[in-house]
Amino acid sequence: MKKIKRILAITGVVILVGLYVSTLVFALIGSELSTNLLKASVACTILLPIILYGYMLLYKLSKKNEENKDASDK
Repeated sequence: MKKIKRILAITGVVILVGLYVSTLVFALIGSELSTNLLKASVACTILLPIILYGYMLLYKLSKKNEENKDASDK
């Protein structure tokens, strides 16, 4: 389980670094398309960590509920 968590954490870091780099590149490019891409990149940079945090909270809550249910069944 720790190996899976570590792989997912590294993947998340790589995605966030990619989003930061793309945000910088889109900010420096002067085309009309880059403005829309910059907005999307900034939105994903903000929303992705929030969504990942929410998934982590839900996973912890569901795991805790399963442990409580298993303990009461015994």
